[in-house]
Amino acid sequence: MSRFEPESTHSLILGYLIWLFGFTGAHRFYFGRPVSGTVWFCTFGLLGVGWLIDLFLIPSLNQNCAWRYEAGPINYSIAWLLLAWAGWFGLHRLYLGKVGTGLLELAMMLLIIGSGGFLAIFFGLPLAILQLIDLWTLNEQISVVNLRQHIQA
Repeated sequence: MSRFEPESTHSLILGYLIWLFGFTGAHRFYFGRPVSGTVWFCTFGLLGVGWLIDLFLIPSLNQNCAWRYEAGPINYSIAWLLLAWAGWFGLHRLYLGKVGTGLLELAMMLLIIGSGGFLAIFFGLPLAILQLIDLWTLNEQISVVNLRQHIQA
């Protein structure tokens, strides 16, 4: 790697695996493109055409992430997997060191589960809003945490 090449932040392999669900825009969110990710979600990947084109665009999306986001101790792929599979429990926030909001999300989800779903009336919408915010901003959140780690070192 030359001194002018940025360190890779996202996994090309994971990007292609997520692309399999690309008609939902998941790979676009992963690569830091929330607006087009939302469009893909609402239009099923532009009726599949955009999804197929993205098969060839993923390497450039991945390279663009290396230039846009700060590499560091927080792994983008791990954070995204935690958001995708355990986001409702706030595990991705705990991984980022955002203990307060991570525990808040965990507590709300445990209250919903413990009430047999009854408390979803009160906590479901706030949890969904927090998940949407993270879907749109997770890459930036990770980049800020990684940059702070570099500054402190």
